Order: sequence, then C-alpha cells, then structure tokens
Amino acid sequence: MWKHILVKLAWKSSKSNSVGSNSSTNNNATSLDKPDKPKAISPSSVLPTEPESTSNYSHVMEKHEIFLKKLDLCCIPCDFSDRAKDYSEDKESKRQALIELVEFLTSCNEQLSEPMIIALCRMFSINLFRVFPPKIRSKPGPTGGVDIEEDDPVFDPSWYHIQIVYDLLLKFITSSLVDVKIARKYMDNSFVSKLLDLFDSEDPRERDCLKTILHRIYGKFMSHRPFIRKEVSNIFYRFVFETDRHNGIAELLEVFGSVISGFAKPLKEEHKVFLWKALVPLHKPKTVGTYLPQLTYCVMQFIEKEPKLASTVIRGLLKYWPVTNSQKEMMFLGELEEVLEATDMAEFQKCMVPLFRRLAQCLNSSHFQVAERALFLSNNDHLVNMISQNRQVILPLIYPALERNARWHWNRSVLNVTMNVRKMFFEMDENLLLACESSFVEEEEKKAASEERRRLIWERLENFTANGTGSGSAFSPAIGSELGFGVPPPVVAAAPLVA
Repeated sequence: MWKHILVKLAWKSSKSNSVGSNSSTNNNATSLDKPDKPKAISPSSVLPTEPESTSNYSHVMEKHEIFLKKLDLCCIPCDFSDRAKDYSEDKESKRQALIELVEFLTSCNEQLSEPMIIALCRMFSINLFRVFPPKIRSKPGPTGGVDIEEDDPVFDPSWYHIQIVYDLLLKFITSSLVDVKIARKYMDNSFVSKLLDLFDSEDPRERDCLKTILHRIYGKFMSHRPFIRKEVSNIFYRFVFETDRHNGIAELLEVFGSVISGFAKPLKEEHKVFLWKALVPLHKPKTVGTYLPQLTYCVMQFIEKEPKLASTVIRGLLKYWPVTNSQKEMMFLGELEEVLEATDMAEFQKCMVPLFRRLAQCLNSSHFQVAERALFLSNNDHLVNMISQNRQVILPLIYPALERNARWHWNRSVLNVTMNVRKMFFEMDENLLLACESSFVEEEEKKAASEERRRLIWERLENFTANGTGSGSAFSPAIGSELGFGVPPPVVAAAPLVA
C-alpha cells in the first residue's frame, strides 16, 4: 500500500514540474503555441515510464480543451455596424483568439479529433455564412438626385475578423492532419452551398479568398465535385435568366478554368451540357465584359479538349450576338477570332454561312471600330486559309458589304482597310471577284429601279390626294391601278356545307 501511495506522489510532482516549466516559458496560460522539441533520448530510455506517458497525454488533452474553448469564444458574433466601436476590447480579444487558432493549426503535429473538427465547422458557419444586405451604393448627385457608383468596390467592415477566419479555413482544408472522411461529414453539401453563396459578396478581398478555398475543396473532397458543378451551373442560370446581377462570376469562372483543364478525354456528356447550357449563355448579359477573359479561357479549354465543339461555340456566339451594343460587339469579335484560330476545316464548314452573314453586317457597321475590327480578321492566316478553300461560298456573302464600304463608308481608316481586303480577294480569285462585282451591280440596279418606282407611286398618290379627286369617294381598284398599286383578286364566298 505504501508503495502505491509513493508512486502517486511521484506522478503528481512530475506533473507539477512540467506545468511549472511551461508556465515559465509562456506568460499566457492559454497559449496554443507549438510544444518544445523533445530532447535526444538515450537508447536505454526508449520506452517511457508510466508517469511520463500520462503527463504527455494530459498535456495534449489540455491543449485540445483550450482549443475548443477558444473556438467557443470565436463563435460569439461582433457588431461592426457602429464604426466608432471597431476597436473594442471584445473584438480585439476575439481577433487574438483567431490568430492563435491559426498558429495552432500551422504548428500542430497531432491528428485533429472529431470534436475539434465539429467545433471548427460550427465556427466557420457562424462567422462566414450570412445574408448580404441589398446593393445600395449611392450618394447625392450634383443635381440633388442619386448618383450610383457602380465601379467603386464596397469593403466589408467585418473583414478585420473574417480574413483570419478564411485563413483558418484554408489551413484546415489543406492540413494533412484532418481526416477527410470525418471532415466530409460536417463540410457537407449544405456547407458547400452556403460557401458558394458567399461569392456574391461585394468585397473583392472576400471573393479572392473564396476562389482559393473553393479550388482546394474541389481538389480534396472528390465526392463533392458533381455537387459543386451542379451548384455553380445553377448560379449561372439564375444570373443569366433571372437576376442579371452577381458579383462573383469572374472568380467562379477562374476556378472552373483549372477544373475544365483537368477533365479527362473524351469529354463526358455532362461536361458538354455544362458548356452549352451554362457557359455559352453567359455571353447574353450586358455585363459580360467584367468576366469575358475568364469565360473565353473556359470555352477555349473545351475546344482544346474536343475540337468538334468549335462549331457549337460559334453558333452560340451568333445566337447571343449583340445588335445595339458596339463595345460588346467588339469583344465578341475578339473572342470569335480566338475560337476560329482553334477551329478545323470540318467544323468551320458547318457554320461558315451564318458566320459570314453576321460578319458582313459587322463590316457595314456605322461604328468605325466594329467595322475595323471585323476587317482585321483578314490578318489571321489560319482564317484566310479556310476562306480561300471555301471562297466560292464565302466571297458572294461578304463582297456586297466590302463594296458598300468602298463606296459609302464615312471613315477613312475603314475605307483603306476595305480596299486592302478587296485586293487580297482579287489576288485570291480574280474571276470570282469579277462575277461577284457584276452580280452586285445588277442587284443595285434592280434596287434603284424599285426605289424609283416606289417614289413615283407615292408622288402620284400625293397628287391624287391634293387634287381632291378621291374626296367623298372610295378608293376604287381603277384608281389604284392608275397609281401603280396592284389590284387584289376578288374575294370568292365559300360554298355552303352540305349536310
């Protein structure tokens, strides 16, 4: 019995010594710093004695308890609506606790237990998942009205804390000490869906953090990949067909640019549907310029994976081609050139007729930059080579537009480039160009004759009305024939149905 009591006393003294040494090195009793490196052990003492192992276990459990208590402290929300109280003591203590949690995950060597993972996910949900206020960014204008400043970014006042929470979430996702099977239970579809909703934040710093985190989640939690693709598609659908407003489309496309580059060949049908139903309609909104580089990169990744999709993309561009927005039209011409650069002959022939009908309209645009950008497509050697092999179909479509530019366009630069393009086609096939020119002259003569006939008809009608010939009388077929109007055939009554 005495021997048993002496062993207990020796264990307590060793525990108090270890606690005392730790308190002497750290002033803060609740610090989560990395424990000191173990000293070199002699071969005779490889197996620890029972009191030493018990002391280490109690020290680890104590650190875990402190970790959970600090997570509970960080779950207390802070009010950032009053800017005068931004640096209150409560907010500062929470910020210090968050910093210590990040340091703990950085220096931790033990596997995170399930209660710790649960507490972490709970803290992430409380601090990050929130409903954004309505987008009201306005100030009194010079005339006393409301002047909306669309280009000015809005910074979240709670970023003081949220930034550290995002750092902690990134450490948690990338840590090798987190069991993926356990973390997947608590970072479930609901968690991912709420995380994707945060991409609508107006703070560009938050969207940049979310971009990195979503990429890491997609890479680590493979079971979440189909759900993430589906949810991102739904975000695109709501943006294009319902709200026409979302702040994080560019960041989502940037993430999916790297995702698409990892798709295996041949592409699955699901991925092709994502291109046609989610990515191509993103050309429709008027704000496409804010994310067009990322969208073009995603589209080009699909074409590089499967060149047969080039004609699908070109038809989609023609479907959503802008009519009244010249700046957007220039952006479409730039993307079209990139797509055509990666298009082979078979796919080009599938869509060349509607494509060059649209390009002919761009050539005759009254906006000189649109016309000039369309003419500069002739500098692309790959495109010129495909046009040369299909000139019998393409040249009759675009020659009238070139001739109208040469005769009537107001801009000198457009006129000069048009003459260069005509010269290129003349050298390509002189006989075909002369035939197109002859056909154009005939069409213009017919059009001029039709316009003259119409002018004479209206002149006769005005004279007929001015002389008062038709006052008080019906407009008879004889008078209509005299003025040049065609006489409609007489209406024949339908025969009665016989029972």
